Amino acid sequence: MERSGQCVCGSVRYICVGEPERVTICHCLWCQRRTGTAFGAEVVFQEQNVSFSGLAPASYRHTSDESGRWLEVYFCPRCGSNLGFTLEAVPGVRTVPAGTFDDAAFLNTKHVKFRHVFARTRREWSELTSEVEVYERHFRPQWRKSAA
Repeated sequence: MERSGQCVCGSVRYICVGEPERVTICHCLWCQRRTGTAFGAEVVFQEQNVSFSGLAPASYRHTSDESGRWLEVYFCPRCGSNLGFTLEAVPGVRTVPAGTFDDAAFLNTKHVKFRHVFARTRREWSELTSEVEVYERHFRPQWRKSAA
């Protein structure tokens, strides 16, 4: 199964092969700032299953206040559209923003696992559904800084 998408201006296109591992909806304050809304909705694939064409995405490396690890954020160098990220904490995984797919109809809770993370900082006008796993922080314990 192939699914395609692009940035707003169409300068960067991508193809994802296979099924996503999950959709992570992150309510952390950084994702709120990164997306300019209540959360980031990222579709998670194995990195080798995502390929780009057109302009090469630009990137910015952010170090998380929560984990102390980096996230490499990708975006269109022309229009600035969010094109997902990779994570130091989870090598080999790459996200693609849910809203950038040409046809996102395949993203539903009956066929793809959804998770809300960092629900502790969600906006009150951002409702959660009982059909989706919810974590106050992150579902990966190693995501957090050690207490040492």
